[in-house]
Amino acid sequence: MKSGMAPPLALAPGMPRDAGGPVFNAPWEAQAFAMTLALHERGLFTWVEWAEVLAAQIAAAQAAGDPDTGGTYYRHWLAALESLVARKGASSEDELARYRRAWDRAADRTPHGQPIELRGEDFPG
Repeated sequence: MKSGMAPPLALAPGMPRDAGGPVFNAPWEAQAFAMTLALHERGLFTWVEWAEVLAAQIAAAQAAGDPDTGGTYYRHWLAALESLVARKGASSEDELARYRRAWDRAADRTPHGQPIELRGEDFPG
């Protein structure tokens, strides 16, 4: 893919969108989307690879009982991104789990409506 070209978003199965493009219900959804685009543009994975991993993640969630109401789409997106990043060796499952726990700690201490920020104390041991 040439730099500056947008990936074929039609290959992102089930993506919430309107006439203007992707639709996000929360800032973290847009951030997950942006991280995916950035990693794709840097050549970590092709957009076809991405679409296949995302489709598999959605199918697995639906097989496990996800009601597919649209509210979980970006949770599947994030799980697919974590899986692909680990598979490609850009991070490990352990490192991703370490950051998930740190974000959980940071979210627990952050008042509702305030930005969540990581601190050193969120990474014990």
